[in-house]
Amino acid sequence: MCLLTALALLAEPLAAQGNLPPAPYAYTELADPAQEREARELMETLRCLTCQSQSIADSDAAMAGDMRHQVRTRIAAGESPDHIREWMVARYGDYISYEPRLAATTWPLFALPVLLLVLSGLIVWRRMGARRGE
Repeated sequence: MCLLTALALLAEPLAAQGNLPPAPYAYTELADPAQEREARELMETLRCLTCQSQSIADSDAAMAGDMRHQVRTRIAAGESPDHIREWMVARYGDYISYEPRLAATTWPLFALPVLLLVLSGLIVWRRMGARRGE
């Protein structure tokens, strides 16, 4: 009986999460078209952490709705899109941005393609040189 009560108490918060209404600005556009355009442009560059392959503008996940609400609320309050992006990256990590910035954790994203290009060029150059020597 005690085990059953404990399981019920653990499951209660999970059931409550699904019953929450979406955030007010999750599906409602801002009244000012210029602000809504800014918000949309920013939302297109932020990745949904639940879906991972969609931007928060395209995702129907609850978390994406909450993130859209945050973006629209902050745009309406007068914050710049760059400041909001920095806040989102600080809160959720570099993975949230489709446009990663150069940092200690992201430099391999920028260095590896260049390194692979140089390495493949070296291999091709050596093979071409070996054929000429025959």
